Amino acid sequence: MSLTDKDKATVKALWSKISKSADAIGADALFRMLTVYPQSKIYFSHWPDLSAGSSSVKAHGKKVMGGIGLAVSKIDDLTKGLLDLSEQHAFQLRVDPANFKLLSHCILVVIGTMFPQDFPPEVHVCVDKFLANVALALSERYR
Repeated sequence: MSLTDKDKATVKALWSKISKSADAIGADALFRMLTVYPQSKIYFSHWPDLSAGSSSVKAHGKKVMGGIGLAVSKIDDLTKGLLDLSEQHAFQLRVDPANFKLLSHCILVVIGTMFPQDFPPEVHVCVDKFLANVALALSERYR
């Protein structure tokens, strides 16, 4: 599903509002994924603490949202813009790409919870499409 110019503008506008809270969004979304989808914990078994607020969860949540920020900046060509991340997740980390969709869902939940006034259904659908395209771009090197 391709992003329209309106979708792209909506995502960029929302990112400009929420990017200051990106670290908190990422940490909460990652913790939610680890809790709601416990099978995702397999990739983080080397972490000493998977609880909310742990330094490991916070640090990786920050990395995740750094990737989302990169995706926003590369929104016109996500496949090319996220190629390095795709290669890293496919060849080094060997993450099942289904987890990208799970984490995307958790990011949507956290944004909706933290920014309800800025996340009406019209914005939600644009961000959902964007995150689906990010997950697809991250899955590119798995093919």
